[in-house]
Amino acid sequence: MGGRMRRTGWTVATACAAMAICSAQLVGTNGHGNGQEGSGFAAAEGERRACTVRTLRGSYVFAATGFNIVGGVPQPKAIVEVLAFHGDGTLDVPAATVSLNGVIIRSLPSSGTYTVEDDCTGTITLNGPTFDIFFSKFGDAVSMIQTNPNTVFQGLATRRSNERDSGRR
Repeated sequence: MGGRMRRTGWTVATACAAMAICSAQLVGTNGHGNGQEGSGFAAAEGERRACTVRTLRGSYVFAATGFNIVGGVPQPKAIVEVLAFHGDGTLDVPAATVSLNGVIIRSLPSSGTYTVEDDCTGTITLNGPTFDIFFSKFGDAVSMIQTNPNTVFQGLATRRSNERDSGRR
């Protein structure tokens, strides 16, 4: 039974990752500054805009839940934080509140880095935690899963403003 549960978990994780990647490729042109008509039809293969570090710009709210495994025992954790992507591979975390096994921690501001691949996947590295990320070519929402050992932690970062909206370029 243990093997079956692991296989099921792997299948679900693989399906979720595939859905995130596939949805990135199915996004139609809708006037988000990509030079295409706002018809709602997907761009032709040669017209697709690849993702870059500039795809992720602005302020996002990240909410996630999961567990840390400590001594073989899962301990619940949850976080709500602000991520400020600068469009150059760097990011700041100006505010965060974490609940670790019921203990509330309000984190000090910190910073990190991120990478982006053409297929709208990438990584985030903070002071300790690392994440794999998946997003659409417009970068309005970022699915994140922590990749550190002994963690089961995933969530969604949703854009709340572009740097253009706040005057930063």
